[in-house]
Amino acid sequence: MPNARVWLRPATKTARRTRYTLALVETPTCELVSLVTTLPNALVEEALEEKRVAQLTDWGIVAREHTWGRSRFDFLLGRPGCRMLLEVKSVTLVKGDRGFFPDAVTTRGTRHVRELASAIDEGFEATVLFVVQRKDASSVTAASSIDPKFAEALSEARAAGVHLLGYRCEVTLDNARITEPIPVSAG
Repeated sequence: MPNARVWLRPATKTARRTRYTLALVETPTCELVSLVTTLPNALVEEALEEKRVAQLTDWGIVAREHTWGRSRFDFLLGRPGCRMLLEVKSVTLVKGDRGFFPDAVTTRGTRHVRELASAIDEGFEATVLFVVQRKDASSVTAASSIDPKFAEALSEARAAGVHLLGYRCEVTLDNARITEPIPVSAG
């Protein structure tokens, strides 16, 4: 994109090849998009603690980075008599007003959604929460043209009882915040 504005932040690890990390980019319509891959987990944690994820207000955080099966999930949530594995996925790709995940083939993401479906059989509840790191998406869809295996696994996981949630963010130069729910399609 010609003359696009980008924002960099100093790298925190000294062993990196570059001294900076790309943090934000501005779209042609002046929309800020966060490219910080760790941001969605922090935003979800904040939103869970503040009870701003409507579908999860009666769940509390039991653990972060919880290992189950061959995967490590972003959160283990709990409420009396129930446990939930919650996996957060960062969405930055938007075409028109639809967000798409993934933006590249993700064998790890495919494994995650398959293991979430397996966790249902073991008595867990399971959810994938797609966080669109921009405010111009009105829905999220599995990007089957980019990764058909992920789209298929997501559809199978939904059929097995895995909940799919989507939320968009408002991103400014000073802050990012999960704002409102948007629908999710498995493809």
